[in-house]
Amino acid sequence: MALEISSHKSEKPAGRIRQRNEQLILAAAEREFAACGFKGASMREIAARAELPKANIHYYFKNKLGLYYAVLSDIIDLWDSTLSDLKTEDDAAQSLMQYIRKKIEFSRDHPLASRIFASEIISGGPNLKEYFSEGYEEWFRSRTAVFEQWQQQGKLDASITPSHLIFLLWSSTQHYADFALQVSSALGKETLDDLDYEQAINTLSHIILKGCGITSRG
Repeated sequence: MALEISSHKSEKPAGRIRQRNEQLILAAAEREFAACGFKGASMREIAARAELPKANIHYYFKNKLGLYYAVLSDIIDLWDSTLSDLKTEDDAAQSLMQYIRKKIEFSRDHPLASRIFASEIISGGPNLKEYFSEGYEEWFRSRTAVFEQWQQQGKLDASITPSHLIFLLWSSTQHYADFALQVSSALGKETLDDLDYEQAINTLSHIILKGCGITSRG
């Protein structure tokens, strides 16, 4: 389920300049929100990080909340669309392996956005109430229904509760973004490399598929 955002990008100039500026602003906003939180972040500092005039920030994004929503929307859309891709007729082993891979890759490629989302949730989600109230439960129920169908088809162990399996998938994959410092410190590294992420994908896939009573075909 995508995060619904009000029209914060109306009357924008078209073309490459617009795209470039929006990307600069969103990247700068990610760094600012990750460092300072929503309350501590300022449009002035975001403009400085993007090396753009403050007026440009307001031109593309109405206010700080609209920009915050845009940052959250990017990562939520990625996460939700990936889970929404799972279908009843799919091969459970291949689907779960692909899902785990994509979620780990999101943690590698979008760690700041993931941490911003985690911080928002930990603080009680004051800026996400609309997102969680407008059809979220129905969307989530449609996702657990896929796993329930897999169970009925004998593709997934019947003893598993689908909702908690999804929570496990979320937490185990996003851990590599939200707790990257802990993980890299434990491994004695400054940052994780491609091999670390590949090992994480393989390990999580093996444990989760085996725990679900699924034999990997990959």
